[in-house]
Amino acid sequence: MKNFESRRDRFEAFSRYDNPLINLTMELELPDYRPFCKARQLPPFHVFLYCLLTTLPTIDNFMYRIVDGQVIKIDSFLASYTVVNEDNNLNYASFDMSQDLDEFVARSVAAGAVARATRALVNDSASFSPRQLKENFYTTCMPWLRLTAIEHPIYRMREADIPLIAWGRFSDPAASGRMTVPFSVQAHHGFVDGIHIHQLAQALHDRIARLIA
Repeated sequence: MKNFESRRDRFEAFSRYDNPLINLTMELELPDYRPFCKARQLPPFHVFLYCLLTTLPTIDNFMYRIVDGQVIKIDSFLASYTVVNEDNNLNYASFDMSQDLDEFVARSVAAGAVARATRALVNDSASFSPRQLKENFYTTCMPWLRLTAIEHPIYRMREADIPLIAWGRFSDPAASGRMTVPFSVQAHHGFVDGIHIHQLAQALHDRIARLIA
């Protein structure tokens, strides 16, 4: 929490806003990791999710949450993402995190299959305590869209402390060994500034580069 104390005054200032959220959408340039996935028969979506969720904890600002009016720092979280089920309705896939790529992908694929086959809204967190509910990131992908902006539904603006991360359609394969993806981050501005979103983007780039090296 030492890092948070250096910005507590920013948190207190933004917490007085009716809408304390920052929301940025960018074109993220990454090493093209799809040949790596093809060679290992791994789905690119799930590998991207793995890299994202193992990168987020490296940026402290994305780990702060508000519980009973107090700022805490989480040290673990569920992996989750959205899917479209057989009725073309939104559903949620969630599973326990793993630092091992193959295990993460296996769990992610299995959770997605369950969510797609379930007609009712999957809500694994219904039995969670208020503290456990904070151990989360919200992620969603719209691979059919070249995303340029997104506005997420918010239950209570001032309590919206869990970052929401969305991305869209990957660019077509190119000979350059690079790829782009539209990438959006929404977070509580008391915790996260534009520089921290830039740091996340750079860290995600570096995480993928290390993975395929």
